[in-house]
Amino acid sequence: MATVVLARIDDRLIHGQVMTAWLQYVGANHIVIIDDETASDDFLKSIIEMAVPREIKLHIYHCEEAAAEIKKMSDDEKLMILAKVPESFLTVIETGLPLEKIIIGGMGANTKRTKFYKNISASDTERESFKKITAHGTKLVIHIIPDQQAVGVEEYLK
Repeated sequence: MATVVLARIDDRLIHGQVMTAWLQYVGANHIVIIDDETASDDFLKSIIEMAVPREIKLHIYHCEEAAAEIKKMSDDEKLMILAKVPESFLTVIETGLPLEKIIIGGMGANTKRTKFYKNISASDTERESFKKITAHGTKLVIHIIPDQQAVGVEEYLK
């Protein structure tokens, strides 16, 4: 099975920070996006495909199918898994793909979210998903860019 070198929640999915800082930092050769909306939108998928360097493989999956598809991947795959919301990762974990650590990156403010940590916002549902993810034994940290220190989320989930 492939090695997960980074699992990151970022509602922007593919953007400069992911492509320049994180991709190089973790040495991924394959990006997997787990998001039902994106997997169902051919136009959005084509835009994302254009943003990913040609030497990097890309797959975009619905949440329910992602764990099974990732388990089929070869051992030489180094995966960067991206999802817009924590519920996507929770589904992947609950459908059979254990993850050691998930990074909370960009989760911007919207009408359903309130401030979680500095410029990170989360809804009540997302906070519950964070708790469920950690209950599965997955470490959850806030880590915006590689050269900054990661921050644990335990105290923010009380």
